[in-house]
Amino acid sequence: MYRYRMIQRLKIISYVAIIVLSILLIISFFRSHFFNPEREALRAVETFYELETAGNFGESWEMFHPLMKERFSRNHYIQDRAHVFLNHFGVETFAVSFGKPKHYPEWQMDQSSPLLEDVYKIPIIMTFKGKYGDFAIHQDVFCHKVDGEWTILWSYDW
Repeated sequence: MYRYRMIQRLKIISYVAIIVLSILLIISFFRSHFFNPEREALRAVETFYELETAGNFGESWEMFHPLMKERFSRNHYIQDRAHVFLNHFGVETFAVSFGKPKHYPEWQMDQSSPLLEDVYKIPIIMTFKGKYGDFAIHQDVFCHKVDGEWTILWSYDW
C-alpha cells in the first residue's frame, strides 16, 4: 500500500514538473520571438522601407524620430525623396536587404544631438534599377523607441 502511494505521488510530481517546464518553454519562446527589441527594431526598419519602396514617403516620414522630423518637414521630405529617386535618378524599381541589428547602449545622431539610449543599428542595402543602370546604396539605419513606438534615424556624424 505504501509503495503504491509513493509511486502515485511520484507520477503526480512528474506530471506537474512536465507541465511547469512546458509552460516555461512556451513563455521563453514567445518572449524571444515576439518581445525581442532587436526583432522589433528590425521590423520597424522593414516597415519603413516597405513604405519607401511603395512610394509612400508621407507614411515613411511619420516613422521618423523627432530629431529627423526637425531635419525634414513632411512636405519637403515627400517632394525631395520622390524627386531624387524617381525623377533625378530615374529609378524604375528598388529593393532593400537588411543586415543583423546591433544594440548600442548610447548613440548620437550627430555631435550636437542629444545622447539616446538603447538604439539599434540595422545595416541596409538599397539596390536600384534605373536609367543610369543598376546601383546600390549602403546605409546604416538606426531605431530608437519613443513613447512605445520604434522610430527611424540616420547618422549625420562623419
